[in-house]
Amino acid sequence: MQPAYLILENSAVFEGRAFGRPVPSGGVVGEVVFTTGMTGYLETLTDPSYYGQIIVQTFPMIGNYGVIRSDFESPNVQPRGYIVREWCEHPSNFRSEGDLDSLLNEAGIPGLCGVDTRAVTRMIRERGVMNGAITSDPSKVRMDRVKEYVIKDSVRSVSAPHPEVIPASGGTVYRVVLWDFGAKANIARSLASRGCEVTAVPSVYTADRIASLEPDGVMLCNGPGDPADNPEIIGEIKKLTETGIPIFGICLGHQLLALAAGAKTGRLKYGHRGANQPVRDVKTGSLYITTQNHGYMVIPESIPDGAAELRYINANDGTCEGMDYRNIPAFSVQFHPEAAAGPLDTGFLFDRFTGMMEARGHAQK
Repeated sequence: MQPAYLILENSAVFEGRAFGRPVPSGGVVGEVVFTTGMTGYLETLTDPSYYGQIIVQTFPMIGNYGVIRSDFESPNVQPRGYIVREWCEHPSNFRSEGDLDSLLNEAGIPGLCGVDTRAVTRMIRERGVMNGAITSDPSKVRMDRVKEYVIKDSVRSVSAPHPEVIPASGGTVYRVVLWDFGAKANIARSLASRGCEVTAVPSVYTADRIASLEPDGVMLCNGPGDPADNPEIIGEIKKLTETGIPIFGICLGHQLLALAAGAKTGRLKYGHRGANQPVRDVKTGSLYITTQNHGYMVIPESIPDGAAELRYINANDGTCEGMDYRNIPAFSVQFHPEAAAGPLDTGFLFDRFTGMMEARGHAQK
């Protein structure tokens, strides 16, 4: 394997070896983030929320159970680059259909192994999230290009171009529209397993078009980028909240719903990414371990009086992890209750959503 390098926007250079797509000398630029998951690298690589980013895995060995396409969260490999301490060249798993090197090469994504990922992670934790480039020659990387890199048109880039219907398992009880901002596949599966026929619609749909489908509920899903970069979607969500249709927001959907209600969002120093984030329910005192993947947060102090109440907080840094809305049938969480991969502590939130749809149905009769 050829030598290759990660160069951060502060000019720090980390040496490694290239795998996956051949690394160009001019570099592949992205926002460098780290994730702490011990398993689930396939779900990570195919999570649309990583669009535009270079992922650093903190767990030292990646690729040991190979490539299993049924575990993918979307059809495509989403990040711009992938960095690991040790890449397992010879996976061992009866489900494996290939190896990580072949997957990245097929997807056109450069990989970097043999890197001191602990040192990279510590630097990001101390200095905050930075842009970076994977390159075969640091001297040929234009640092102005690295520093100026911004993830653009992220939601539209990962949203499905056409509607898709995911049938309910064992018969339809509820009809749910999943507004696709870059949805992980397990969100639809989690709804389908609870008797929901899910219609996933593109991000460019309007509130009127969604309401015309006569759903029992609407799911606002995860997705990439800065939530404030989506003013058209935020405006349509605000219109949707006036229909009385129950709404459940996850991750980016949580942030967009808050912005539609008049709150503000801000950027975290280095984000929450991984399957070990502790979350506390401020109403009951219960503590849950959650899977997360986000670089922005809702600012609780910005929530207009009477619009919503803080329901969940991060037990590490106290940031907002979920809200209950007061005047509309809606709630949202920053973490992933479908948790692919990760703990299933908060799967009951899907049951809460179906309970809201059932209550609305009874109220309309």
